[in-house]
Formats: sequence, structure tokens, C-alpha cells
Amino acid sequence: MIQRILTFFERYSFGVCTYLGERFNISIGKIRLFFIYSSFLAVGFPLVFYFCAGIVLDIRNYVKRIHTRFTDL
Repeated sequence: MIQRILTFFERYSFGVCTYLGERFNISIGKIRLFFIYSSFLAVGFPLVFYFCAGIVLDIRNYVKRIHTRFTDL
């Protein structure tokens, strides 16, 4: 049951922690723990940041796909 939940979140999450970890060369686990602990301390504000960053990353990936599709023509 726990493995199914973890698989669901890994598959359908936005990839914000992975992007930040690769961008700043920091462990992804540490970034995830930072978001978890800071959301308890800041009453959910980091979750708002996470979702906004996820939406921006999705839009960015969408624009990149469209751009490569037009440049391949």
C-alpha cells in the first residue's frame, strides 16, 4: 500500500525537488525534507510555492515541446 502511494507521488508529482536538486547540485532528499519541515513551520506556505513552481515548470516544458516541434519542420 505504501509503495503504491510513493509510486503515485513519484509519477504524478511536478518534479520541483528534482529540478532544484539538479540545478543547485543538492541532494533531492534534503530538498524534500526542507519542504516538509518548512511547511510545518510556515503553515503551508512552502506548499503554495511548490505548486506554483510545479505549474511554471509544466508550462516551461510545454513551451519547449512546442518550440522543438516547430523547429523540426
